[in-house]
Amino acid sequence: MTPLPLAITMGDPAGIGPEIIVKACAALRDRIASGALRLLIIGSGAALLQARDAFAAGLAMPEVTAEQDDWPPLAFLQAGAEGAPIRPGVLSADGGRFAYLAIEHGVRLAQAGRVGAIVTAPLNKEALNKAGYHYAGHTEMLAELTGVKGSVMLLAHGNMRVSHVTTHCALEDVPKRVTPARTRLVLELTQQALRGLGIPNPHIAVAALNPHAGEGGLFGRQDIDVVAPTIAQAVADGMRVTGPVPGDTVFVKLRAGQFDAVVAMYHDQGHIPVKLLGFHVDPATGKWDALSGVNITLGLPVIRTSVDHGTAFDIAGQGIASERSLIEAIEYAELLAAHRASA
Repeated sequence: MTPLPLAITMGDPAGIGPEIIVKACAALRDRIASGALRLLIIGSGAALLQARDAFAAGLAMPEVTAEQDDWPPLAFLQAGAEGAPIRPGVLSADGGRFAYLAIEHGVRLAQAGRVGAIVTAPLNKEALNKAGYHYAGHTEMLAELTGVKGSVMLLAHGNMRVSHVTTHCALEDVPKRVTPARTRLVLELTQQALRGLGIPNPHIAVAALNPHAGEGGLFGRQDIDVVAPTIAQAVADGMRVTGPVPGDTVFVKLRAGQFDAVVAMYHDQGHIPVKLLGFHVDPATGKWDALSGVNITLGLPVIRTSVDHGTAFDIAGQGIASERSLIEAIEYAELLAAHRASA
């Protein structure tokens, strides 16, 4: 069966999105040509063509409309009217406008069954808000566009899969957001995602909120009074869940393959171990030259994966951005879309 196209949203055209998109398409050229992979790029045509001419000359990306009955294996959809030229590395409201419109188009196409998943290149939150779209990021925007209140962020790099109970909030607000209902939702969505990635009976660990899982109440009682009973109920309901496991050892156990995923309590607890392994640093220069890893949004009625990095305005348009994370995000989107199609 011919797979549905994956929608690749450009994010902020002033960032590295256009560059990594054309590089990824060039790297995947053979799969696209065979029809095994179909991609629909959504964003600014001017930025895309500029990047194509600079970094993937000769790559055919015909423009299509959303109303067409069929699209070629690699095609482009204009997200909105072009304004003043958007320059690489320069923050603007127009960049935020394109980032929002690309997602809006992608959601509509996914809800209509025209695309199998949405794969997002990075946006800039300041530019997004400057354009009048007041969201903390992609996750919150997608939740509102799809009418969902309880989405979950999952990061993946190799066997390091980490979902989050809380993400973009102050540390002082985390304890009150770690509720039995939220923790159970994250467990269920994490289990569902792991099954979609081909792990039929996943084993999930829950990271403790407090040092030493509270040390018997000396360092806080959230792990004892909230997290532990939630885990016990999940186990009673047939889930394979362990915890709360102290945060300073749980990720080592995950890397060793003792678990299939970890539920982290807050943003940095989950992001630091995944990104530490995902960044490739050149020892000669002390600078990172590549980043692996994927951000997957759970709990949406549409599949969404994303690169695990930002717009990198400082290197935009220079030809040095790595497409590795985007290719991984495409691969994860393919897996999840195929599982959903066969369910």
